[in-house]
Amino acid sequence: MDNIEHLFLLAGVLLCLSVLATLVSARSGIPILLIFLLIGMLAGESGPGGIRFESYSLSYAVGNLALAIILLDGGMRTRMETFRVGLKPALSLATLGVLITSGITGLIAVYILDLSWLHGLLLGAIVGSTDAAAVFSLLGGRGMQLNQRVGASLEIESGTNDPMAIFLTLTLIALITGEMEGTGEAVLFLLSQFGIGALAGLLGGQLLVLLIRRINLASGLYPLLVTGFGLTLFALTAMLQGSGFLAVYLAGLVLGNSRLRNLESILPVFDGLAWLSQIGLFLVLGLLISPADMWVMALPASLIALAMIFIARPVAVMASLLPFFRFNMRELCFISWVGLRGAVPIVLAIFPLMAGIEEGSMLFNVAFFVVLISLLVQGSTLPPMARWLQVEVPSEPAPKRRSMLGIFKEDDFEVFLYQVESQSLDGVVVRQLTFPPHCRVAAVFRGEHLLPASGSTRLAINDVLCVIGRSTHLKTLNNMFGGDIEVAREKARAFFGDFILDADARMGDVALIYGVDVADDESDLPLGSFMLKHTSGHPVVGDHFERYGMVWTVADVDGDRVLKAGLRECEPG
Repeated sequence: MDNIEHLFLLAGVLLCLSVLATLVSARSGIPILLIFLLIGMLAGESGPGGIRFESYSLSYAVGNLALAIILLDGGMRTRMETFRVGLKPALSLATLGVLITSGITGLIAVYILDLSWLHGLLLGAIVGSTDAAAVFSLLGGRGMQLNQRVGASLEIESGTNDPMAIFLTLTLIALITGEMEGTGEAVLFLLSQFGIGALAGLLGGQLLVLLIRRINLASGLYPLLVTGFGLTLFALTAMLQGSGFLAVYLAGLVLGNSRLRNLESILPVFDGLAWLSQIGLFLVLGLLISPADMWVMALPASLIALAMIFIARPVAVMASLLPFFRFNMRELCFISWVGLRGAVPIVLAIFPLMAGIEEGSMLFNVAFFVVLISLLVQGSTLPPMARWLQVEVPSEPAPKRRSMLGIFKEDDFEVFLYQVESQSLDGVVVRQLTFPPHCRVAAVFRGEHLLPASGSTRLAINDVLCVIGRSTHLKTLNNMFGGDIEVAREKARAFFGDFILDADARMGDVALIYGVDVADDESDLPLGSFMLKHTSGHPVVGDHFERYGMVWTVADVDGDRVLKAGLRECEPG
């Protein structure tokens, strides 16, 4: 670069192209992270851009910085209730699953690439973990509403499996270079990665929440404080031999579930920071790769990628989940398919190069190609796979926008914006609606006009309502105003069945009303207890089973309590 203007021009053009590429991704179905990688490769030395970039150390630093921001943002957007059904299976996938995936992939690489056992297992460890950036981006950006058990398991797994992959990678590098002897040091390193990382993350998150509660800053400064605190926590945890990635994810989880009013200014900024981190990370990694060197390894790397997708990941999922957790086969198949690889394997592939391992360049090129295949094959097929395996549930109604009012530091009131779309609300007078306690319509907009929000105001289609309430009111408000209620009911009937019953109903009464033959030992059971008896210990919306010639589907839950169940006849054959 001759001057700073050229650098700014290059950065600005690449950033604009990457942002505009999101439109291409939305229309074509190509994973956006793959497009970011391709833009970086085109800008590189072998592409039209002609930029020469060979700094592995800078790529490593950018990778760690970007992943820390992505995981911090992902933690803030993970709801604590997902841990009810997803924590144990996710931890099994993040530990045993990564170990099995790495081992099988490594053994396959030994034979395909004619590597030593340690070098093959090192490659398996590098590509063994799913990637948080890829999972958060693809699951969050495709409009899929997965059942909570599947979605929570995948989300938590991607945020917590990096320590195992890092542990395996560094341990194998140390064994290859002779810096580690025996299993004692390896076990201690593993325990420190998980133990120190988890402790630092939970304590750091609580400290950050306490700090935000005690100070009063301009709203624009809170995101900067969270960013600085997160990077500090990441660095200190890594210096103590813990997993900085796990620490920032858990700190974000604690902060995001604190219900602080300041989250209103923090989350939108972090949405942009997470996107910027993904763009910057994949652009830099795309610049780093040499397509000529990568294509030399295309055939063996493709075989390894396909073996990982169709053999290693499914075996790991089955071994990790089937013996301990009650997932059905469709859910297991989908979790196997969402073994997305992304930035983490490429960043880990830099480790052997920095350690001076002779086969480092070859391992890097193979890992890069495995990521490309994973994003292309798995990432581009997630929506149809979710529909085919029936792990989607009807999307829940939601306000068009919501924002906190900033009155109380915690458990603040919010304003929810709804557009009247349902014919059943057309012409209804506001006073005829039954609102939760301490919940009111604050304003009604019709076209360009602001109407008085009095009890005599008559609603019309396309009116925009500003409703003041708390988050505890959201479910009730969504059912009242969230979209076209008639369309939502039709979708619910198609999924749950024509009859959606309260869980308090007695099975004997259900049998009489709907003509179902129920066994004597179940006739006195409440419907909710009947559903729990035949589903997993942690029910989620969408759980279903066949009994007495009917399909019984969980339609609503509160914790581990079933509130409503759908009932429909089994399809013939």
